[in-house]
Amino acid sequence: MENNFNGKGGDPQQLQWTTETLPKVFTIVSSTLPQRDLISLLVVSPWLYHSLSSHSSLWQVLDFHEMNNAGNRLLAALSLPRYKNVKQINLEFAQDIGDNHLELIRNKCPSSLMNLEILNLNGCQKISDKGVEAITSACSHLRVFSIYWNLRVTDVGVQHLVKNCKHVTDLNFSGCKNISDKSMQLVADAYPELESLNITRCIKLSDGGLQYILLQCTSLKSLNLYALCGFTDTVYKNMSLLPHLRFLDLCGAQNLSDQGLMCIAKCSCLVYLNLTWCVRVTDVGVKAIAEGCTFLELLSLFGIVGVTDESLEALAKTCSGTLKTLDVNGCINIQRRTREKLLQLFPLLECFKVHS
Repeated sequence: MENNFNGKGGDPQQLQWTTETLPKVFTIVSSTLPQRDLISLLVVSPWLYHSLSSHSSLWQVLDFHEMNNAGNRLLAALSLPRYKNVKQINLEFAQDIGDNHLELIRNKCPSSLMNLEILNLNGCQKISDKGVEAITSACSHLRVFSIYWNLRVTDVGVQHLVKNCKHVTDLNFSGCKNISDKSMQLVADAYPELESLNITRCIKLSDGGLQYILLQCTSLKSLNLYALCGFTDTVYKNMSLLPHLRFLDLCGAQNLSDQGLMCIAKCSCLVYLNLTWCVRVTDVGVKAIAEGCTFLELLSLFGIVGVTDESLEALAKTCSGTLKTLDVNGCINIQRRTREKLLQLFPLLECFKVHS
């Protein structure tokens, strides 16, 4: 059996099993393994190494999230032939990666990124505009770009992104506190087909910046405005221009009034709506949502004292067949109900609290 395992000698049928069938089995199994385990298989034997290496579909993801020495690891991996068609790179909260690594990748192995579609740089706080310029210049087919919680990237970095990558449909700038309305204008002009945008805690943005997005990116399906209290009804009213919107997070939207919410209610495809701490909202606005957004699966009214049982009654009439999560904690003018009572109104409820 030892000879067969090494692909040498033995019965022809056993030899065929060893050299042809077994590698195929390993290939199928390998597609479900973590990257580290997959790499471990390469050292089992030469024939297994060559068999697995030849299947490009196994080597389309590089995952270094939360790893140390990530910059050097990434550079070493991209220099290997098996990663010549990598489509996804995850560096979320990876350690020891900075602009210098991304510049080396651009200079030494740019062809490895020609097919890259998804790039996650979340929490990589040593990367600046210079690094964004370097990496995006090598991946023109990028579709998803995420750089959550980065204080070094500015409008200059966004300018490099839109110049180098023309096909982006999913952007996460959450916590990038140094991008301004200029970035929103750049994004809106470059990506009219944008489907997802997260600008949580981008505190330099104003109505003007969001206005660019709402007027030009009408294909949006997901919009996250969590912890942005500066926007006003002037811009909220234009959310009615987003007919495909399914996810909307407005947690902390202190200036959102019933008038603004009535316009948002025209987004009839909404499935997820977070109105936590939208303190100016009353039953009037929630009733409009109940009438217009009949596919809601999640709704948070946490901390809104202006809503009463009238809102629950309106929601029960139109959304009882879809709502799975409903948070009315802190709504002191809504009668306190047990889970059993809430389930009588909303039979599909699975989650009663979004916020702790």
